[in-house]
Amino acid sequence: MRRGKVYYKDSLAGTITETDEGDFVFQYDPHYVKEHPSEFITFTMPVTDKPYIEKRLFPFFEGLIPEGWLLDIASKNWKINKNDRIGLLLACCQNCIGAVSVVPIPEEDGE
Repeated sequence: MRRGKVYYKDSLAGTITETDEGDFVFQYDPHYVKEHPSEFITFTMPVTDKPYIEKRLFPFFEGLIPEGWLLDIASKNWKINKNDRIGLLLACCQNCIGAVSVVPIPEEDGE
């Protein structure tokens, strides 16, 4: 299971997870829901306490991943397959242009 903390500006907005079954889950942080109920990360994912679950990486997060020659460089440097979308998101999107960033959560031993 691979996970990342999703920040909106300087606030922890939630977590993005790829489950062992291959599903993708985005869950807003409870504190963020309480403190920032109208500051959604994208129009398609309003702030809620319910998780968003999809079989494919959410289009919003796909849009954060580099494209073209920059994707080629990232894929080669980090040895990440271009089809490993969550791997690219976690590797490349810590310092995105814009208000949203994704910081990997290290996998714990035995998890």
